[in-house]
Amino acid sequence: MAVPHDGRTVYVCVDLEASGPVPGIFNMVSVGGVEVRFVDGRHVRGDTFYFEIVPEFDGFDPHAMSIHGLSEAHLRAHGRPARAVMLAIADWLKDHLKPGERPLFVGHNAPFDWMFVAWYFAWAQMENPFGYNALDTKALMMGRHQLPWKQCNKERLLALYPALVPPAPEKVHDALADAEFQADILIALLDG
Repeated sequence: MAVPHDGRTVYVCVDLEASGPVPGIFNMVSVGGVEVRFVDGRHVRGDTFYFEIVPEFDGFDPHAMSIHGLSEAHLRAHGRPARAVMLAIADWLKDHLKPGERPLFVGHNAPFDWMFVAWYFAWAQMENPFGYNALDTKALMMGRHQLPWKQCNKERLLALYPALVPPAPEKVHDALADAEFQADILIALLDG
């Protein structure tokens, strides 16, 4: 049974990579997003954004850096300034929302990703266009399938929804590829 839609919410699946576990000490190094809209009775993926970010803080956890593979040198050479990225995300949202629509931040383990995004908007002295709300697909999965928390992982999702296709191994922990997969997870959970 599909989840009803209110006609105003635009889901924005966001994934990011970081140089460590918390913002302000560690850096958001990349961020990707995908809009998910309700069209003709079902949810569909829409436009995307992706940015790599120049580090602002001194924290670089070797394990975290090994997961995404974006070196500090690469980010300093190819990233965009953090404030410019937050402005670009806010502008992207303005450009993609119709009057009366509101974005809802969605993540697979949303507390981690939302925490970084909210912190960076505050640090940049900008209003967080997502506000204080976020939808966690792990929690949605828990309620939708009556599963214990520890079983609400991507491996279980792939078993429950065989049509889901995860990112290729070389794209895992690429913020945009992961955001696209999370959009597919959200669609499966909402429409399945």
